[in-house]
Amino acid sequence: MQALLSISIALFAGLLLSRVAKLFQLPAVTAYLVAGILVGPYVLGALGIDGLGFTSHENVKAFSLFSDVALGFIAFSIGNEFRLSDLKHIGKQATVIGIVQAVFTTVLVDAILIGVHFLMPDKLSLPAAIVLGAIASATAPAATLMVVRQYKAKGKLTNLLLPIVALDDAVGLVLFAVSFGIANAINTNHIDVISIAVEPLLEVVLSLAFGFIMGMLFTFVERFFHSRSKRLSVSVAFVLVTVALSMVKFEIGGVHIGFSSLLVCMILGTVFCNACDFSEELMDRLDRWTAPLFIMFFVLSGAELQLSVFADLAIVGIGLIYILARSLGKYFGASLSSRAVGCDKSIVKYLGFTLLPQAGVALGMAIKAEQLGADGFIVANITLFAVLVYELVGPMITKISLLKAGEIQPEGKTSAREEHKKLMLGKHQK
Repeated sequence: MQALLSISIALFAGLLLSRVAKLFQLPAVTAYLVAGILVGPYVLGALGIDGLGFTSHENVKAFSLFSDVALGFIAFSIGNEFRLSDLKHIGKQATVIGIVQAVFTTVLVDAILIGVHFLMPDKLSLPAAIVLGAIASATAPAATLMVVRQYKAKGKLTNLLLPIVALDDAVGLVLFAVSFGIANAINTNHIDVISIAVEPLLEVVLSLAFGFIMGMLFTFVERFFHSRSKRLSVSVAFVLVTVALSMVKFEIGGVHIGFSSLLVCMILGTVFCNACDFSEELMDRLDRWTAPLFIMFFVLSGAELQLSVFADLAIVGIGLIYILARSLGKYFGASLSSRAVGCDKSIVKYLGFTLLPQAGVALGMAIKAEQLGADGFIVANITLFAVLVYELVGPMITKISLLKAGEIQPEGKTSAREEHKKLMLGKHQK
């Protein structure tokens, strides 16, 4: 009962705050995150009444299944943006920009934070600086996708943005694995080539292969069902089983084998959208089904944010430097690479701003970094601080950028209720 009450309060809080956000022309994503803070351990949960909000961070983590499943569906949706018909026109640009801006951001953040290390070696260690540089490459696909959907953004920038966000996280996973291996080698004075080079590449390759296999299997099984409701159920089932199987980890001959659920689900969506003739219709129905799940995901993300990081001025100071360095890296990395591949001026000018949101993937990297001990604790807290800022401000910046680029039109913000009234009026007039 208490779990169901917490879920319902979280959903209601997200929905109510989204109405308030609309008055201030803020993206719904920001409202959901603020709602999470309000029902989280620092506000409503501080009352200590079980079921009335989330009383502790452990209580929030108990609902992590929602986050895992939501990220799977988000990745699956982004995978549907990789249609071969579209990639023929933007594939090269998306690939170059996705890789260059991620690497550029990592190098710039590493350089600046290593400089901070030499100035304040007691506050920021060299391993922590190196790992933070890799984490900086990650972008939040969920927040970006939600803003695009809410405002029905369309245009060259939007078409390029979603594939870049997807590729960005793939590159980020490799950069993080390599950086984490280097940081671990500095701490232990032992260089492990397998963990630095082999395991990250293996994770990406196996994730791509597994996603392809699941995508082909999904396409084959789907043919045996004809009603819309059955096909929708099959879609949900396949995403769920793919998320579950991608969490399996094992070891062979000292090599740790694992998958990235984000990459696997993205490839699942990519294969399906290119192999199934009516994938667009099915995706439209799936998007409606997952709407409450996505709201719950962002409310939980807001509840997970630890406001206690503001208590340490050193973390706040280094966090601000990290945020500034990452923002510069994303902007100039995207701007320079998009100009190099001949993109439109609006893409060159605004793409970098749309890549600022950061959340789930970065937090996952930060949790992994905690294995570094004290250095990992610093990395986790700086990442938490940055995510708090980026998640509250990032969606708004993304919206403004798409608006300035002319890809959010007034009709993208019409009410579904008003549309229904117009439709019914038209039928009566006939």
